[in-house]
Amino acid sequence: MKLYEIKAVAKYLKQFHFIKNAKRVENNVIEVNFGNKESIFFDLTRGNSTIYLAPKTTKTTFFNAPFDVLLHQNMSHAKVLDVICPEDKIIIFRVQPKSQYKNLEVEVRFELTGKYTNCIIVDKNQKVLEALRHIDSSKSYREVKPGVILKELKPFKSKFEGKVENVEALLKENYQKRVNLLLERNKKQKVHNLQKKIDKLQKSLQELPNKEKLQEEALKFSNYANIVLANLHKIKPYDKVLETIDFEGKKISIPLPQKVPVTRMGEYFYNLARRAKNKAKHIEIEKENLTQKLNFYQNLKEALLQSQDLYELELLYPSKQQKAKRKKEKDKVGEIFWIEGYKVMVGRSSKENIELLKIARANDIWMHVRDIPGSHLIIRTDKKNLPSAVIEAAAKLCVDFSTKMAGNYEVDYTRRKFVKITYASNVEYDKYQTVHILKEGIEIRV
Repeated sequence: MKLYEIKAVAKYLKQFHFIKNAKRVENNVIEVNFGNKESIFFDLTRGNSTIYLAPKTTKTTFFNAPFDVLLHQNMSHAKVLDVICPEDKIIIFRVQPKSQYKNLEVEVRFELTGKYTNCIIVDKNQKVLEALRHIDSSKSYREVKPGVILKELKPFKSKFEGKVENVEALLKENYQKRVNLLLERNKKQKVHNLQKKIDKLQKSLQELPNKEKLQEEALKFSNYANIVLANLHKIKPYDKVLETIDFEGKKISIPLPQKVPVTRMGEYFYNLARRAKNKAKHIEIEKENLTQKLNFYQNLKEALLQSQDLYELELLYPSKQQKAKRKKEKDKVGEIFWIEGYKVMVGRSSKENIELLKIARANDIWMHVRDIPGSHLIIRTDKKNLPSAVIEAAAKLCVDFSTKMAGNYEVDYTRRKFVKITYASNVEYDKYQTVHILKEGIEIRV
């Protein structure tokens, strides 16, 4: 922020004479609430500090460092004596804490000064009581540690001049800029992490063995087994290769396995033949499974790119805390989402669709896009009636992960007990209701 903007904010803050609550809500963000529905937030991120106005927080990370304890003691329920902005990017709250000592005065300094951005609590003699960041004398001429007298900053000369017509509008604009920045930053990180999964699946698809080659391999190992069994009497325990004639009268060299008894070499080659045959038999199933998962994550990537807010982004691709929570769960089938506290599981392939149907409880909600092969979705209900907003949000998820085509879609849903598996992941269902979803593109509209 520019100096003239910070001065305007300090002047705006002079209207408040009482601080209801002050606390750290993120690693570098301090919230100051004056008893209103909105709070002033000081984002003290080094090199990117700002002040913004936003709705007051309700649930937040609890910080309990010495700085946080002292901040709460001195600013929460405190009387504001003055708000000062010296000729620098600093806003100083001079407050009288709620204390038995009525003459006690404390300064809380919000310094938005680039590299050394900080929040420093000092007494009336400028002795540091605590600070968000402690700064050692080896790193700066201005040491910031409890018990040290705080030195004045070097004079700051601003290159910018201006006037703020509407401070609240400026603070709300700063909030929107911050939200947009966080959205793009988080989106970039989540898309990057998701791309790793996509690349891994694409690599697995490319590395799938050829079905015809596997069949040839199965035939070869079966032939080796027959020839070895016919020539067991010729093989010595230390032989590495069997040189003989095959059943068509042609010379053949068969590499023999080491550490396998001669009497079990036929069995060894039969096992190799059986494995190759089974792999050839199931290669198409594996290919289809990988392709379906790949399509699922490509749809998810597009949905992330289209997301418009942080809530939507977190819904689509949960943070590490949510992923850690999933590891502790018993049901880990498919991709897991949380909508207003309800657990939603989405099948990424036909195989996972079947598994979801098997683990679903009788009263869970099952959902599928009508007449389109795609993801089955299960909402864990615990016998509760679901809010319509949850049903609609889940239906949109179901559509987005089942098709890339825009259009009007009908999503049927019913209790799991009314769904009957007929063949593979194909089902018949009864006593269902339908949600109509308009899909304009790959986006989640929650």
